[in-house]
Amino acid sequence: QVQLVESGGGLVQAGGSLRLSCAASGRTFSSYAMGWFRQAPGREREFVARISWSGGSTSYVDSVKGRFTISRDNAKNTVYLQMNSLKPEDTAVYYCNRVAGIDALDAWGQGTLVTVSS
Repeated sequence: QVQLVESGGGLVQAGGSLRLSCAASGRTFSSYAMGWFRQAPGREREFVARISWSGGSTSYVDSVKGRFTISRDNAKNTVYLQMNSLKPEDTAVYYCNRVAGIDALDAWGQGTLVTVSS
């Protein structure tokens, strides 16, 4: 099991940017693909982006393509989500997790809240 701690959320105006970080414990971090997910108020948690163990392959949900960029630093056991051109509909609690495909493998952390004002 890997423990995950998300950070970097906050309140931002539409069109602004935020960079989320996810620090993972455990020596197996670099062996797994990682993903970001989000849960908006009253909605189910959804997949946002994933990155392969090496960082060489990434994929995104259509709604964030061209605006969000996922990256990782295996030396720091950290995965990032750079979010640009934010929209009010991006408002959600954002979570990271190890993934198989786009399925989460570990228990969820507390997440980090992103609020985008119009």
